[in-house]
Amino acid sequence: MSIDLIVFGPHPDDIEIGMAGTVAHHVDEGYGVGLCDLTEGEMGSNGTVADRREEAMEAARLLGVAWRENLGWADGEIAPSAELVRSAASFLRRHRPRAIAIPYWDDRHPDHRGASETLTQAAFKAALRRYEAAGDPWRVESVSYYFINHSVLPSFVIDVTAQYPKKQAALDCFRSQFAPTGPSAVQTPLSAPTFRRLIESRDAQFGAEIGVLYAEGFVVRNLPQRKTLF
Repeated sequence: MSIDLIVFGPHPDDIEIGMAGTVAHHVDEGYGVGLCDLTEGEMGSNGTVADRREEAMEAARLLGVAWRENLGWADGEIAPSAELVRSAASFLRRHRPRAIAIPYWDDRHPDHRGASETLTQAAFKAALRRYEAAGDPWRVESVSYYFINHSVLPSFVIDVTAQYPKKQAALDCFRSQFAPTGPSAVQTPLSAPTFRRLIESRDAQFGAEIGVLYAEGFVVRNLPQRKTLF
C-alpha cells in the first residue's frame, strides 16, 4: 500500500527530536504518514527495548500517523552495507512513498551519519529495475534531510507553531531517555534539561527567521524550483 510520506529515524525518539512538528503538520493536512525506526535503541544507557518500543508507539498515536514500524537493525552498527541498503530499498518498494525524510548527513552520532548514507543509497537503488531487492522498482519523488543534533542553514523550513504542543508531548513520551528514573538510571546528554532547551531554541530560531514561533528546518540536495519570484 502506498503512502505519502515516510520518516526514518535511526533510534526511537530521533524522529520526534528532529521533526515531530512536521509529522503532525502533514497529518493535519490530510497526508498519510508512516514512521520507521531503524533500530530498537538497545545500546541506549537508559530504558529497555520494551520501554522504548512502548514509548515510540505512544508518540506515534499522539502524532496521528498511519503506522510505525521498526526494521530491527543493530544499534551502533548502522553503515551503508549491501545488506542494510537492500533492507531499506525493499521497505521503500513495499510502501511506495511519494516523499521520505531522513537524517542530515553531518551529525556527531555515527548511526545518524550511517543512516543518512544508507537511506540515500536505498532511495536511489530502489528505483533501479535491475537492482535485486524485494518488490517492484519504486522512485521516491522527494528526499529531505532533517536535523537531529547538528544543524546548518536549511534549504527550507516548515512552520510548526500550531503543532508544537504535539511535538513537546511526543518528546514527553520518551520518559526513559529524557527523564529516566530508578536505581539503574544514569545521566546522559539527553536527560539534561539543556537538551530539550536546545531542541526548542533551534526550532524557535528557525521560526524567528520566517516570523513565526516555531519552525523545523530541512536540507535538500536537488535545486528547488519555483515558477515565479512571488
